[in-house]
Amino acid sequence: MSGETNFKKQYKLVRCRINGVEREVMVDARASLTDMLRNDYSLTSVKKGCEVGECGACNVIIDGECFNSCIYLAVWADGKDIRTLEGLMGPNGELSDIQQAFIDEAAVQCGFCTPGVIMSAVEILENAEKTGREYTREELRKLLSGHLCRCTGYENILNAVEKTMKKRLRES
Repeated sequence: MSGETNFKKQYKLVRCRINGVEREVMVDARASLTDMLRNDYSLTSVKKGCEVGECGACNVIIDGECFNSCIYLAVWADGKDIRTLEGLMGPNGELSDIQQAFIDEAAVQCGFCTPGVIMSAVEILENAEKTGREYTREELRKLLSGHLCRCTGYENILNAVEKTMKKRLRES
């Protein structure tokens, strides 16, 4: 009986929407959202980098806001809407505009940090569209500062985000 009680305390049912699909899974109450997304749903764009919220490789969007999923408990995702890089692709696998901009601007080097950076960029771009505000290059630099790119591709990353922001604002 006590073994069953411990199981109930240690595991929790998490119901959420991941990339537009309703999901539910039993998770260890101590597991990170990174672990749940990678291990239970094979969403490998969510990278395990530092595992302490310093590098940004694990960034995902939760209810419209970017978070480090390595320091976000999976149980906190209950009832949330989560987006990962996999959720940005179109119905036929076409890349989103920000993904294409990263390719066009050579903002991808080794690629390890890229998914997390793109998810931060998505939040920035959506906020720019909502407010109609065009961020300066210096503001973009600050907004993206929570990422570590060991290949030092920062300028090309800024170019890609800035290009996409300006294009979206022109079109809206």
